[in-house]
Amino acid sequence: MLKLEDELEICENNLQSWTDSLEELAEIQDAFGTDEQINLDKATILDVGTDCVKPLYIALKFKPYKIIGIDEGLLPFASDIKLKSKLLTETKIRFYDCSLFNDQTFQRILRREKVNKFDFVLVSKTLHHLRTAKCVAKNRDKKHKCTEDEKDCIYGFEENVIFPRLLELGDRTLIYECYAPDEEDDDKIGGRGGYFTAKEWKRMFEYLTGKYAVHFVRPQQFTLNKQMLSNLDPTLRKVDTLCFYIEDMKG
Repeated sequence: MLKLEDELEICENNLQSWTDSLEELAEIQDAFGTDEQINLDKATILDVGTDCVKPLYIALKFKPYKIIGIDEGLLPFASDIKLKSKLLTETKIRFYDCSLFNDQTFQRILRREKVNKFDFVLVSKTLHHLRTAKCVAKNRDKKHKCTEDEKDCIYGFEENVIFPRLLELGDRTLIYECYAPDEEDDDKIGGRGGYFTAKEWKRMFEYLTGKYAVHFVRPQQFTLNKQMLSNLDPTLRKVDTLCFYIEDMKG
């Protein structure tokens, strides 16, 4: 009986992944566009922290040339999607069990896939996991003590490391992320995880403003500049997710 309940829970979670990904793509898709047109013909996409489902939806709807998904611990149906997607789309879909921080393995993947730089890098509900600095949990809870399993630890987020890294990999980086500064992150892995606080978001956008071209898609469409930056916090407090994309400054 317990085994059947566990199997049912797994099936329910897998189904939730498919429905969540469909809803998320509806909010993300405009970030692929230029001048309100979305043309991914011959485009290559890197999906960081892939859920394995969104690449299939993107392939079916927009028909890019290739989508590479990476994550530490791929979902169990990843291989099925990779193989059976060939029956539905000409887009080449590949998945690799790899961390963004494992440069040696990642470089092997790029050589194997014959990709020097992607057209797009998609980071969907994964940015808050790309934490690399020392634990900052004490900033949130003065009683916090780091433990070996890092259960309650939260690494700091280094925007000056992560964003340049993402933009090295692709011409445009798409960020889709929860705005839940007061909520607990249920899928935190060790110190990598924990939703961004309002202060972290502010510091992140201050860093990006002026260095890169930042265009918001959700909650509304606008280009981030110093004037918009000063009014951003009250806008974000009204939503639970946000979507924006980053490119190098032109000219």
